[in-house]
Amino acid sequence: MNVTIYDVAREANVSMATVSRVVNANPNVKPATRKKVLNTIERLGYRPNAVARGLASKKTTTVGVIIPDISSIFFSELARGIDDIATMYKYNIILSNSDQNKEKELRLINTMFEKQVDGLIYMGAEITEDHIHQLKTSPVPVALAATIDSSETIPSVNIDYEQAAYEATSLLIGNGTKHPIYITAQEESVVNTKKYDGYLKAIKEHNKEVQEEYIITAGTSYQSGIDAVTEILAMKNYPKAIFVATDEMALGVIHGFQDNGIKVPDEVEVFGFDNTRLATMVRPTLTTVVQPMYDIGGAVAMRLLTKYMNKETVEEQNVILPHQIVERNSTK
Repeated sequence: MNVTIYDVAREANVSMATVSRVVNANPNVKPATRKKVLNTIERLGYRPNAVARGLASKKTTTVGVIIPDISSIFFSELARGIDDIATMYKYNIILSNSDQNKEKELRLINTMFEKQVDGLIYMGAEITEDHIHQLKTSPVPVALAATIDSSETIPSVNIDYEQAAYEATSLLIGNGTKHPIYITAQEESVVNTKKYDGYLKAIKEHNKEVQEEYIITAGTSYQSGIDAVTEILAMKNYPKAIFVATDEMALGVIHGFQDNGIKVPDEVEVFGFDNTRLATMVRPTLTTVVQPMYDIGGAVAMRLLTKYMNKETVEEQNVILPHQIVERNSTK
C-alpha cells in the first residue's frame, strides 16, 4: 500500500498539517520537528501526491507541451529550451507528441487541461478555428512556439518567416540563379505560407513571371528532400539553386544530388531553413536561415508563459525574434 501523509503524521507523532508544512518547505516549523518528520518520510518512503497538492493549492507546477513530432531535431531543440527554463522556474513538463493529426491535437489539448496543468505551450502546423476556440477558452494561459494562428490573438513567439525566406531567395538570385527552385513543406500553416510569400516576393522582384514548375511541394522529412531531387532532375535545364523550407529536407536534397553524381555547390546550390545541428553535420555544410529554436522555446516562450501564469505584466504578447543568414559551403 502507498504510504500516506496520515501514516507519516502518526509515526512522527505530529499533525498532518505539520507534515504538509515540512513537505512544502514552510519555515514555520521548529528545526527539531522538521528533522523528525524528514527522517520519518525517508524511513517510510513517503512520496507526496502531486495531484492532491495541486488540488489544495490550485497549482500543480506542471506545464503541458504539445509538439508535432518528437523525433524532429527542430522540435526537440525547441522542447529542450522549454524544459531548461521550466526547470529554472521549478516547473515540470508533460510532453506529448501530436503527429500533426488534428483530432489528436484537440484531444491532447483537452487531456492537458484535465491533468490540471498550470499552462500550455503548443506547437503545430495548421491552426484551425477549432484549435483557436479550444485554446482561447483555455482555463490556463497558453503560448504558441514557432506557430502562428491567423488571428494572432494567442500569445506566440516566432521569427519573421516571410522576411527570412525573402532574404534567402534573394541571396541565391544574387549568386546568379534568376529563379531558384523552392521546396516547400506539405502541411498547411501560417508559417509555411509566410515562407512561401517571402520566396514569391523575391522571385517577382527579379522575374517577369513566376514559374510554377519550380515550386515543389514535399513533406518535411529527409526522404522528402531526396524525392524532390528526383522531380528536379526530370526537369529540362532546371535552375541551379534550391531553397528548401527545412534543414532536414535540405540534407535529403544535398544527398539526392550527390547520389546522382551532381556536386554541391559547384553544380547546384542548396539553401536550408532553421539552422538545426544537422546544418553542420552534412558535407558540404549547409547555408541556412538561423531560427533561434532554443530561445523560441525556452528563453522566450516559456518565460512568456510564466508571466501569464504568475499574472505579471506582459508588454508584447506576439514576440518576433531576430533571425540571420549563415552562409556555409552549400552555396557559392
